[in-house]
Amino acid sequence: MSVKVILWDIDATLLNFEAAEREGIRMGFEAFGLGPCTDEMIARYSVINRKYWEALERGEMTKPEILVGRFREFFAKEGLPVMVAPAFNDLYQVNLGETICFYDNAYDLVKSLKGRVLQYAASNGTRIAQEKKLDKSGLGALLDGAFISEIIGAEKPTEGFFDAVFAALPEYENDEFMIVGDSLTSDIRGGIRAGIRTCWYNPQSKPNTTGEQADYEIRNLWEVPELLEQ
Repeated sequence: MSVKVILWDIDATLLNFEAAEREGIRMGFEAFGLGPCTDEMIARYSVINRKYWEALERGEMTKPEILVGRFREFFAKEGLPVMVAPAFNDLYQVNLGETICFYDNAYDLVKSLKGRVLQYAASNGTRIAQEKKLDKSGLGALLDGAFISEIIGAEKPTEGFFDAVFAALPEYENDEFMIVGDSLTSDIRGGIRAGIRTCWYNPQSKPNTTGEQADYEIRNLWEVPELLEQ
């Protein structure tokens, strides 16, 4: 049975999240008068950020806890005022949508597939950041809709997230869905648990140390069209 519905992860799949993250944090540093923000500082933040998102995926923390907690830890380790973290995160969510940079000319890919398959965003990002990204990138107008965890009330990889997808599209069988994403612990693990096809976007050929085995592994998003009939 061929794929009828693609669930696209947004951050680090269709869009370059690292570029948006870097610019968003620097804009925040400037707005709050925190001084210079070096590449090394952002690298250290990224390690902390990943740790918090993985805790969310395991159900150990809530979304509000991880959003502010990561900046509290980062600021504490960098000797910056920790009390700024909540307001900094609020601004950061807005700033994230300011920088739009596509991977693999993804806009043209999504446009080329329009009408051939249904295409939806499937994201754990915050509503304010993701809706702004979808609008500013033009993806919102191309896609058939968006499943954003903050609106659904459940995060990838939980069953609740995918149950909401199935409830919205009851006319399609599980094996007619395919999720495409960069995260083995979120996109791929969630897709496997939900019984849908999974496609791991791994442009840098990173090793898989999770034990999660995707149906497909790709280096370039333009490999997706040839998978639809398999």
